Amino acid sequence: MLISDTLQNWDQMLINLFCPDVSSLLRIECGQPRNSRIVGGQDATPGKWPWQVSIVRNGRHYCGASIINEQWILSAAHCFYNSSPDDAYVALLGAHQLHKLSTDVVFVMMKKIILHPDFNGKPPSLGDIALIQLEKPVDFTNSIMPICLPTSSENFSTETDCWVTGWGTIKYEVPLPLPLTLQEVKVPLINQNICSGIYNSFPVFGKDAIKDDMICAGYPNSGKDSCQGDSGGPLTCQLQGRWTQAGIVSWGVGCASTTFPGVYTSVPYYSDWIKYVMEENTTKLIHGRKTNY
Repeated sequence: MLISDTLQNWDQMLINLFCPDVSSLLRIECGQPRNSRIVGGQDATPGKWPWQVSIVRNGRHYCGASIINEQWILSAAHCFYNSSPDDAYVALLGAHQLHKLSTDVVFVMMKKIILHPDFNGKPPSLGDIALIQLEKPVDFTNSIMPICLPTSSENFSTETDCWVTGWGTIKYEVPLPLPLTLQEVKVPLINQNICSGIYNSFPVFGKDAIKDDMICAGYPNSGKDSCQGDSGGPLTCQLQGRWTQAGIVSWGVGCASTTFPGVYTSVPYYSDWIKYVMEENTTKLIHGRKTNY
């Protein structure tokens, strides 16, 4: 009995030592930069958004993503749906200017891309969210840090000022000019019922375009929004002094439409799914053997 108890305690010690629980990983130094698709935005300061990731496909920036811990990044499912086996994806972390990479950047191969099972291939769809497990853990630096994730009960109030970041086009089909500097734009959250009413008033979207797992943000008639190439990137808001990810760039009508707000996948809605997937795919050491926990 004593030996059994000792082994059990040893197992727990190994688990805590080699792989702390996912919720603790999400709390590690998140949402606090060490250096304290965008339309109508401005150049970001280097290191201001250290969780921003460029998803590179076949050598070119394709989508955005966000760092949520040392080995996982968060993006949109539509960035990877129906990918060809020949598509070569890599995550670029720590970048500020894509055409003039600094020595701080890190390229990391992707070990696993997990799409939410509810995603049907094209927004507006439920489940436009993807988790990407990196081939190896990354070290955090001034340029590479995780964003905080909200709990499932987190409420981001309407009119909260949030920020969208990315390297997407600056107008519809107008590419970001060289040296491809990370863009940022402030957008307020919009009441979901108001957003739903706007989209539902146009028959082309049907009566349920804005689903429970979506949030909307943007300024009417402002010329400020996310655009092509920003998909999968983070919509972040400050909560209690920490930057927290409220949404994932998902879909909309054009860029900076005077009528339609931008639509984002709600991160609080999928908080439990994110935690579950990471726990299911986290390797822990038990009796000297690796096992998925």
